[in-house]
Amino acid sequence: MENVTTFTESEFGRTGNPSSRNGSDHAWGRHHFVLGGKVNGGRAFGTFATLELQGPDDAGSWGLWIPTSSLEQYVATVTSWCGVGAGDLQNVFPNLKHFLASTQNMGFLRA
Repeated sequence: MENVTTFTESEFGRTGNPSSRNGSDHAWGRHHFVLGGKVNGGRAFGTFATLELQGPDDAGSWGLWIPTSSLEQYVATVTSWCGVGAGDLQNVFPNLKHFLASTQNMGFLRA
């Protein structure tokens, strides 16, 4: 259990407002689950967006809520746990440099 971590990953989400066909349009990815013996569990990491149409976290007027954590931060955290060094993370995830060093590892996995 200490050597296995299972996680979900997706860049895909849906908007909060129905489209003209009563579905919803594409949006950024949403919540993910991480399971395993090294998981710092029992809490949520990141900040939940305010789910309000035209609210402070809506990038438009249709519920395109801006995520507070990037896919790069999330997967870099898992990749670090797998043994990839901090210097190599910048090569694997070139957009990681746009985030503060203190947020490049989200802290949901223990070494």
